[in-house]
Amino acid sequence: MPDFVLAEQLIAVTLGLLLGSFLNVCIYRWPNDLSVVAPRSFCPGCERQIAAWDNIPVLSYLMLGGKCRHCKTKISWRYPLVEVLTAACFSWFTALHGLTLPTLANCIFAFLLIGLSFSDLETFLLPDELTLGGTVVGLTLSFFVPVHDSSFALIASIAGYHPTPAWSSFGEAILGGAVPAGIMWLIGFLFEKIRHKEGLGFGDVKMILMIGTFAGLLGMLQTLILASITGSIIGLVWTRFKGQDTDTYQPFGTFLGAGALFTALTGPDWFWRLLGGV
Repeated sequence: MPDFVLAEQLIAVTLGLLLGSFLNVCIYRWPNDLSVVAPRSFCPGCERQIAAWDNIPVLSYLMLGGKCRHCKTKISWRYPLVEVLTAACFSWFTALHGLTLPTLANCIFAFLLIGLSFSDLETFLLPDELTLGGTVVGLTLSFFVPVHDSSFALIASIAGYHPTPAWSSFGEAILGGAVPAGIMWLIGFLFEKIRHKEGLGFGDVKMILMIGTFAGLLGMLQTLILASITGSIIGLVWTRFKGQDTDTYQPFGTFLGAGALFTALTGPDWFWRLLGGV
């Protein structure tokens, strides 16, 4: 491996571990309406501040045996998993594109998806800081990193409008987010009116909006298909295993995050080619 490639990977993995560690703070604090700035990291069990040498990503977890140094409260497996997963995604995108703007956009997208997936899994909450904040970031980045879709460009050309590449990408981001989010909101609204219970949380709708601004319409549709299939299968198996009613609420945001992350890592092209060949 050339030295510059090794250096890029070292930077990517280090940043991934550090930001994954920060993401763990966000996952715990934002759903509980706590600041991610202050106070310093503390043990939820004994509330003692965690020393810097006990807060090294992954390594500290292994050295402490997954327990607080002081009160021996077990540390959730989520902490090292989020750190490793974030570092792995950063490494993957860097290997594909180097230290470039597309890598930056993909890494930010992965950061948002991992945070939302684990937040929904643990708390059934999807913080606005990640959904709405991520939407703003996705729309902004679309001016500099093309959204790989052609839906908006096709509609614009039919209407006789030929936008610049930057505005075309921005249009793809808006279309990819607004259309699926609007449709899913309408489905959830009708479901609630007919069944008199919530079928899709508004947090999920905002998450779909955010994903679409990064992935475009086709990427968002692939994400919804993957999330629906995996959510149905895993949800059915889990409720049967737990002896729960099949109407038990499932963290759909977790499945959305997993589907979107898989789409970001592999791209949507193979999926649509596969469907076309079926």
